[in-house]
Amino acid sequence: MTDYCFVTTWVIDAPIERVWEEIIHSERWTNWWKYVESVVDTEPSEDSGTEKIQRITWTTPLFYKLVFDTQLTRIEPPNLLALVAKGDVDGVGLWELESVEQGTLVRYTWKVKTTKVWMNILAVFIKPLMEWNHNTIMQQGGEALAQLLDTRLIASEAGNIKPDID
Repeated sequence: MTDYCFVTTWVIDAPIERVWEEIIHSERWTNWWKYVESVVDTEPSEDSGTEKIQRITWTTPLFYKLVFDTQLTRIEPPNLLALVAKGDVDGVGLWELESVEQGTLVRYTWKVKTTKVWMNILAVFIKPLMEWNHNTIMQQGGEALAQLLDTRLIASEAGNIKPDID
């Protein structure tokens, strides 16, 4: 399996509560995030807490799809969402939100391993493309979220760091 670690930062000119409300409700992402094809509850629960498992299907600028199940492991409104993912990628994600002078700072850290055979076989050749692909998806997500909130995406930065996945 090939390891990836991405960190995306957005600064959105909106109160933290409004940004949180859209990020916590991943079932609504298909309404505004172009690359989210579907979000389906596979293990519905009474609340939106850590019992719920969702299957998310992502399309990509490189014309392949990723499908994986997510389960929230920690929720601290309106500042933190931690999750685990299993499927075409296995790993962890962490949404961190912070009120700042310009609005809301959103930091998303995504540490995953690819499980698709073709991705792992070709990793040595395509890893830079996969990183570009992820960063493009996240850039579009930040722009779309700001548009949904009828505000500005003040800053957006995406990067890849050396994975420390065990």
